[in-house]
Amino acid sequence: MDVLWGLALLWLAFGASHVGLSSLRLRPRLVDALGERVFLLGYSLIALAIFVPLASLYATHRHEGAFLWFAAGIPGLRELAFAGMGVSFALAVAGLLHPSPALMGSTTSDAAGVLRITRHPLFMGFGGMGLFHLLLVPVYLSDLLFLGGLPLFACLGCAHQDRRKLHDGGEDFRRFHSATSFLPFGRPAGCLRGIREDALPLGLGVLVAIGVRYLHPLLLSG
Repeated sequence: MDVLWGLALLWLAFGASHVGLSSLRLRPRLVDALGERVFLLGYSLIALAIFVPLASLYATHRHEGAFLWFAAGIPGLRELAFAGMGVSFALAVAGLLHPSPALMGSTTSDAAGVLRITRHPLFMGFGGMGLFHLLLVPVYLSDLLFLGGLPLFACLGCAHQDRRKLHDGGEDFRRFHSATSFLPFGRPAGCLRGIREDALPLGLGVLVAIGVRYLHPLLLSG
């Protein structure tokens, strides 16, 4: 039970620090006092200082607590989940290589490539990894707390990013916001064009997903 509380409290701390430090009230004061670069560095270090222990705690306490479900035995669901994981890795890798204007510190308003699929490819990619993982493994309470926290944080964090950027991002971001989708594939008409424009990073993400799939037993054996 202590482990479960630890996972919940670390997620709470991660979310609160992410939203609080980048809030419309606190962020401008910190940037004025520290400068943009120092603030972004400190923000990133705080996020790592919380998320690394969170991931480490889960890695050593997988499948603990009450058993909840095992969905992979449902016909077709396992294959669907693997496809979803491939899409999630593709979004995350493409989002790293083609950062979104919604990210803190970004000053661009580009709506091309993977951003035609979702304006939050990095966060939505990580959220999808957690969501589809819950369809592939036997899920105990510790798994739900950690893996389920990924899509929950992705949605709440992206909504916070949109709200903050709509307030202080100017007319360029408002145009970008109106032309793009919050959730992946929310605007199907532009998705094929986005895939063509970012075919290389999206393909690289799929290759990463395949590599992780086959290295997964080795990565978890330690």
